[in-house]
Amino acid sequence: MAAELTGMGAHSLRLYEQHGLVTPARSAGGTRRYSDNDLARLERIGALTEQGFNLIAISRILELEDTNTELRDSNAALTSERDRLRDDQNSQ
Repeated sequence: MAAELTGMGAHSLRLYEQHGLVTPARSAGGTRRYSDNDLARLERIGALTEQGFNLIAISRILELEDTNTELRDSNAALTSERDRLRDDQNSQ
């Protein structure tokens, strides 16, 4: 199913999993269960592969992108909290 959705072969999906690029959940029977996030990540891996990046570079790129997303989310939460505190202070 994931192979069909991403246009990747099952061998590639297993290879990406072995390299830690994607970690699908498993059913009780051991079948890989890819989430929407996994599928989006596989599409990103495919795009990077097409650009000529090797798996080590792709791993590092994904790691940096994940860190960047976490930092943006954290920054947004801090900004929201700051704004809430300012509003509280101004209403006193």
